[in-house]
Amino acid sequence: MRLIQFEDQAGQRRVGVIEGAQVRTLRATSSTRELALAAIRSGHGLVEEVLARGSDAGPDYAGLLQAGRVLPPLDHEDPAHCLVSGTGLTHLGSAATRDKMHQQGEPDEATLTDTMRIFKWGLDGGKPAQGQVGAQPEWFYKGDGSIVVRPGGDLPLPAFAEDAGEEPELVGLYVIGDDGLPHRLGYALGNEFSDHVMERRNYLYLAHSKLRACAFGPELRVGELPAHLQGHSRILRGGQVLWEGEFLSGEGNMCHSLANLEFHHFKYAQFLRPGDVHVHYFGTATLSFADGIKAAPGDTFEIAMDEFGAPLRNGIVACEVPILPGSVARL
Repeated sequence: MRLIQFEDQAGQRRVGVIEGAQVRTLRATSSTRELALAAIRSGHGLVEEVLARGSDAGPDYAGLLQAGRVLPPLDHEDPAHCLVSGTGLTHLGSAATRDKMHQQGEPDEATLTDTMRIFKWGLDGGKPAQGQVGAQPEWFYKGDGSIVVRPGGDLPLPAFAEDAGEEPELVGLYVIGDDGLPHRLGYALGNEFSDHVMERRNYLYLAHSKLRACAFGPELRVGELPAHLQGHSRILRGGQVLWEGEFLSGEGNMCHSLANLEFHHFKYAQFLRPGDVHVHYFGTATLSFADGIKAAPGDTFEIAMDEFGAPLRNGIVACEVPILPGSVARL
């Protein structure tokens, strides 16, 4: 089952089930978060909650996408209660991509050694037996729900940014139940938009490089994933393909299990606040930046995988920095 959130003709939020080219609109449901919390409280799964509510024939899916009325498939009415985070060096080949990216600048053997060390820890211990604690992955914070751009929207590129780099990834979508336990609703395609030029300057700038907008969706895929997933990532400029690359995901192409990555995120008590939403990027091994590509405002990113339905498309738009040096007021 694949779900979307969208705005109807009156601008009201609705939740829909994708059925081919059409959307079936769930009755009396305005958000995926509301739907998930109801399922948790009823003690059953998301699919059962969808079926129990019932649905009616809804709008044409392509028309919704064309009109820009599709929302991210999970959000929170208060963006401060949506945490966006991710893990890196999780996929086979991801360390090689990272090293290639860093080698385009001044070589830093200590940094590259740390990269390969973390990657090897994942290879050796990223898929522990059930109930066991595995190797800890690289982890980063991106922001709260205010940084999420809807499918079809433009990713803002701040004036201080040195790069506008896509990262095609799987995204885990979660709601924290009333009992403080995390519940995975499912997965979506994501573009974990980052600044690779800044990161290349010094690995310790990784935290800065991740503080950018991002996008995921348009669909939430409910249920487990195949072990092998294959998709494509493209950059379009002037309607023509500027760059294209295949990306692989799923546990068969990863050095960490999804369960291990989830454990090392949710082991922190501050991430278990009831009602909160978590959007977690699982990493990638495919970057256009590693091939010397520099995306720019006006370009369009396209990330697609058959198992997730419609592709995720987003443009890039330049934006100003909200404050100037020395503009912080003193009280």
